[in-house]
Amino acid sequence: MISTSNITMRFGKAALFEDVSVKFTPGNRYGLIGANGSGKSTFMKILTGQQRQSEGEVAIGNNCVVGYLRQDHAAFDEHSIIDTVYMGNPKLWKIHSEREYLYNKDELTDEENDRCGHVEEEFGDAGGYTMEAEAATLLVGLGFSDDLFEQKMTVLQGGFKLRVLLAQVLFGQPDILLLDEPTNHLDMESIEWLVELLKRYAGTLITISHDRFFLNQVCTHIADLDYHEIRMFPGNYDDFTIASLDARELQEKANKKVEKQANDLKAFISRFSSNASKAKQATSRKKQLDKLEVTKFKPSSRVSPFIRFTPKNRLGDKVIKAKSISKAYDEKLFSDFSCVIGPEERVAIIGKNGVGKTTLLNILCDQLKSDTGAVNFGETVEIGLFPQDASNVLDSNATALEWLGRFGNGEYSEVELRSFMGRMLFRGEDVMKKVGVLSGGEKARLLISKMTMEGGNVLALDEPTNHLDLESIEALNFGLSLFPNTLLFVSHDHRFIATLATRIIEITETGIIDYPGNLEDYEAMKRSRKKA
Repeated sequence: MISTSNITMRFGKAALFEDVSVKFTPGNRYGLIGANGSGKSTFMKILTGQQRQSEGEVAIGNNCVVGYLRQDHAAFDEHSIIDTVYMGNPKLWKIHSEREYLYNKDELTDEENDRCGHVEEEFGDAGGYTMEAEAATLLVGLGFSDDLFEQKMTVLQGGFKLRVLLAQVLFGQPDILLLDEPTNHLDMESIEWLVELLKRYAGTLITISHDRFFLNQVCTHIADLDYHEIRMFPGNYDDFTIASLDARELQEKANKKVEKQANDLKAFISRFSSNASKAKQATSRKKQLDKLEVTKFKPSSRVSPFIRFTPKNRLGDKVIKAKSISKAYDEKLFSDFSCVIGPEERVAIIGKNGVGKTTLLNILCDQLKSDTGAVNFGETVEIGLFPQDASNVLDSNATALEWLGRFGNGEYSEVELRSFMGRMLFRGEDVMKKVGVLSGGEKARLLISKMTMEGGNVLALDEPTNHLDLESIEALNFGLSLFPNTLLFVSHDHRFIATLATRIIEITETGIIDYPGNLEDYEAMKRSRKKA
């Protein structure tokens, strides 16, 4: 068990949260949610002892082992991938290292010979004889082939390093498991594997996530960080959204009832206070009025952007036609793929990391040349693009307002540009921030501002939810659901795909599957094929 008592965290005079007293109990899995900047990661660092709170205490059960998903991706660069996983169990790793040292020596002293027998016994008791199989199971589940296990961590890019660190913390079999955005950089298959693993976890899990599918599948409780406090809700994320709205609605109704009662009392007092025969009753009503209290709502840290994509020009019947397109770098990604995409189709491009999803999207949008074949657009097509890597689009030295103005062809005034940005939660002087200092979420919302301003009649988005908080993801999801024309997107967000896609293109190691249906039907088809 892990609990907090009156935890407060201040930076200067501003408080992220105040007097937070919550209890996280074994057997439950908690989703810690809240708007970007509300203090989720700070609260988790306080739980792990990495950051000292301004006030209050954290209590952890006796002999409880705490596992935390590290964010320091370079910390294990000099170690092999499988050794990095082993380090998740410090006791076993220490014994394993001593055992390896002794067994690799050409000659042993009498003392070392004697120690070998003790080490072997300790190694077995600590689970050493199954450690390789357990670590391999974790790594394979997270998408690693066994030929990589002995490679140095330096061969991996950031997203795959994060997977190894996730395997590391899971390997330690902690009593309390703290995960900060564990689904970042995971593909759909790995997310589903992680979901099933965490469902079987018997300890206390606290996870920060913006993935609605993950929160719905894994969580037994939602810990909502808002109004500078944490409120606990039983159930998953969908249960929370209903319960939180119901709770606020009930409070608003209670407030209205109190306000009506107060107005009735005020009217009686005003009417009869000067009437001698009613003076006693008026005095009684005055005492009742003084006792009435209307609950004041604290300002929420949650603010949703307003996202609407309105095409400036009509889209014709012909949109995108690809014929025999291929792409290879060091290895072939895909070859001889042809497709026709119509004016109202919503196409999700899915697949494991590294199979070429971004490459295919960029070829279909004429951002990258195919090695073979051709891509043709209808004459009316105007593509609005959200790139996964926006470094070539964004100008770090320009202000956000200045950068956005470059795409308006002089059509918009500063007031109108500020209006586009305001819908994306850029307030006041926020628009004058340099692009280079914007957070990942702010950059994503700035790119969406550009798309809404340009008014493309075909939209192409590459992992648009990566840096957005839950409110922004919901708003983007809804805005895209209202878009009347062709939509192409790459995503690992299960719910995003499930609610938008009418066609699935999956890139696999054996070729491209082009399925004319939604995600639910596609997954059902794949399950039936496996059974056959």
